[in-house]
Amino acid sequence: MDTTLPLGQAFARLYNFDFAGAHGILDEQIRHDPQQPIPYGVKAAAYFFAELHRLKILQIEFFEDDDKVVDRRKLTPDPVVRQEFFRLLAAARARANTLLASQPDHRDALFTLCMAAGLETDYAALIERRRFGSFVLARQTHAYVRRLLALNPPVYDGYLALGTTEYVVGSLPFFLRWFVRMDDIKGSKEKGIETLHLVAERGRYYGPLARILLTAIFMREKRLGEAHLLLTGLASEYPDNPLFRRELDRVAELRLRANAASR
Repeated sequence: MDTTLPLGQAFARLYNFDFAGAHGILDEQIRHDPQQPIPYGVKAAAYFFAELHRLKILQIEFFEDDDKVVDRRKLTPDPVVRQEFFRLLAAARARANTLLASQPDHRDALFTLCMAAGLETDYAALIERRRFGSFVLARQTHAYVRRLLALNPPVYDGYLALGTTEYVVGSLPFFLRWFVRMDDIKGSKEKGIETLHLVAERGRYYGPLARILLTAIFMREKRLGEAHLLLTGLASEYPDNPLFRRELDRVAELRLRANAASR
């Protein structure tokens, strides 16, 4: 991620949980060029992650516990944030579609549509708790992903949605995998992890997010050494993010307990 450019700086602020700082950079970009779609999508992402943080969902421990993930109890979204989130998604999509009308392979426009669909999917699943509705939305995300990956060179950030869905579907019982089946998804957890590794290494904006998702996966699977290695890198790269430091301490403690128990 090139942090010499404003979008890279905005993503860096987002990964540091400096949501206000990210908004400041993006607002300046929108004032400078209001027709570019990506800043609107990234602003929506900043609102989304801030809401996850407020609702205590943006914790790696949350994704280790299946009961928490599938809990159907309603959350209370901030109505002002929700309205702004969907307004920004609509603004991002409108500008992306305008660009695509004259440039069908416009990389930033396609990435913006992919990002917007992914954010709406995650909002439905994690905040509105619409599980199967989120799989319907995920199909829309994958349509944009396929277009991103068909470009030369491909937009590697697009693999994030494929890797995540591959792992999630692979974790479902067989009859649920059949119910939510999608094109290009086999339901292989190993393939999902491999795909997320590709994003972690080659993604332009989603590399750190892929590492966060891999950390959650490794914690679920008790692969503590690999989780510790990823968290060490994230905590070093984003020192202002309290989540990474807290999770790093927790993993270190779990490793000590596991080593003590094995003696």
